[in-house]
Amino acid sequence: MNLQRRDFLLVVTLAGVAATSALWESAAVASGRTDSSTQSATSIPDFSGIWAHPSLGFGPQLSGPGPVRNKSRLPSGAGNFDQLVGDYTNPILKPEAAEVVKKRGEISLSGRAFPDPDNQCLQNPVPYIFWNFDIQLLQQADKITIIYEHDDDSRQVRMNQPHPAKVVPSVHGDSVGHYEGDTLVIDTVGVKVGRYTMADRFGTPYTEALHVVERYRLLDYEAAKNAQDRAEKEWPRVGDNIDRNYRGKGLQLEFTVEDQGVFTMPWSATMTYLRAARTAWEERICAENVGHYYEAQYYSDKDAHIPTADKPDF
Repeated sequence: MNLQRRDFLLVVTLAGVAATSALWESAAVASGRTDSSTQSATSIPDFSGIWAHPSLGFGPQLSGPGPVRNKSRLPSGAGNFDQLVGDYTNPILKPEAAEVVKKRGEISLSGRAFPDPDNQCLQNPVPYIFWNFDIQLLQQADKITIIYEHDDDSRQVRMNQPHPAKVVPSVHGDSVGHYEGDTLVIDTVGVKVGRYTMADRFGTPYTEALHVVERYRLLDYEAAKNAQDRAEKEWPRVGDNIDRNYRGKGLQLEFTVEDQGVFTMPWSATMTYLRAARTAWEERICAENVGHYYEAQYYSDKDAHIPTADKPDF
């Protein structure tokens, strides 16, 4: 079923690429956006292909306040991704949020793991989902589909449209986008709060007031490579999923997060991608590729279990 869905998405993408500039303009007119906020098809940046980064967490901010960092460090000075102890003294955190991060860090220090969307094989909320190693952006006139490696997850971004007056919260929230010159801007609200949802690897909480703005743009190879090198000083490389012979442009996501329920101020971070080694997607089912030991109380929550079926599908 996942492979069929992939084929369908690729067919739709090819159709979108073949569309004329008039299609883009008609979509913009229908949405009510002005000429200053729309572009012709020929000026739209091309984000096609599969992009990859090698780290488990967020890269450094370009300026201003940044994300929560790991208090547990390796001898090299980099963060220890095997022990997720968020710095609860980060000034972006309100006291209640800092207490949550502190408690989850104590769980990590105890040798157990707190349940999160990744290790529970759940759909990942925004911005947590940005950790995904590989992504692909399928650009069409009226929407952009972003595909992620984890469980073949995906998001839909409506182009040149406003948020509805009343947003129904969902895992990925309501996302709308537009182009500003060479940059794709995506605005997301209405991200649903669940039992094991969180904003980052350290268990930083969020509320339904969460607001995330993503900005995607192409970078020259050297700038992208340098940005990945800086990110790896905080989050060491996990495997190597990048085409190391590639010397073309990279892709950078800069995102800003605000939530008056848990943060004292907006903060930002980056994810920088180069061309992935893979040229096609493979089916990856999270719940079929885990090795956690529930009987040994691996998780701090005794009720934490990955999704299971009562009986085989066939």
